[in-house]
Amino acid sequence: MKIKEFLKLHFPFLLRLRLFYYELLLKYFPVYATKVHYRKVMDKELDLINPKDLNEKIQWLKLYSDTSKWPDLADKYKVRDYVKRCGFESILNELYGVWEFPEDINFDELPEQFVLKTNNGSGDVIVVEDKSIVDETLIREQLRGYLNRRFGVMSVEPHYLKIKPCVIAEKKLVNDYASKCYSKSIIDYKCWCFNGKVYYILVCSNRDSCSLELSLYDRKWNYRPECLLETLHYRRGRNIPKPSNFLDMINIAEILSKPFSCVRVDFYNIGERIYFGEMTFTSAQGCMLYFTEEFLLEMGKLIDLKDLSCRVYF
Repeated sequence: MKIKEFLKLHFPFLLRLRLFYYELLLKYFPVYATKVHYRKVMDKELDLINPKDLNEKIQWLKLYSDTSKWPDLADKYKVRDYVKRCGFESILNELYGVWEFPEDINFDELPEQFVLKTNNGSGDVIVVEDKSIVDETLIREQLRGYLNRRFGVMSVEPHYLKIKPCVIAEKKLVNDYASKCYSKSIIDYKCWCFNGKVYYILVCSNRDSCSLELSLYDRKWNYRPECLLETLHYRRGRNIPKPSNFLDMINIAEILSKPFSCVRVDFYNIGERIYFGEMTFTSAQGCMLYFTEEFLLEMGKLIDLKDLSCRVYF
């Protein structure tokens, strides 16, 4: 049994105390908390004086730029309003319901298949394949655990703490035949946008509970495997064909990302139909280990911090 699991089982108050400590640290000493977290994950010091690569500049943006819009757009429920205002309501997945408390979910009103997830987490997803055989009590308990987590504290992403947690139910998207040829899971397309322009697309496939495959392309769909590293959870993926509606995806991503110096806009593409996924400002907590150092520097050059009007205190 892992130490964290042992403490959770026998001394839960110690974990709550630890979480409270980190939340205070993040609230009152965000720069210090960020540097400690970065050193722990990346095994090197964070340079905020002269940030160069993508990870460093994401950390800088998180601390010193205008992040007032980040909470609403990182919120998987509220971001739907933004997508509608931009004129892309048609790419939103069908929404079955929104609840503040798991006890309020009426399973009788939901279809046989659906997906439950929190609006402020990462990986907090419950896929229901057959409603008739699920344990509703267990699902509610699992969702309560998700909602009670102070997501953003341990990952040092303060904008997530400004999101009011809730549970949403959406249509379960099914992998189409074309995608099945290359992936046993739904393929998602993560468009890296800088100042309203898509430069790279990170394609995720063959996702399971422990790992996934990554394939990287530039905006002309040139395959860039040399920019990716293999880690414990990430494998280098195969060269996947360009979607037929790729240019539409690029256009949507550029309109959604236009107000921001750096944001990742994610999509699914099923049956030649585009579905919006999410918008992410601090990808992998700003500690991406699956890109090479050279590529992180290449992407970092696309963010000009001098153009951002804010004062920095060290």
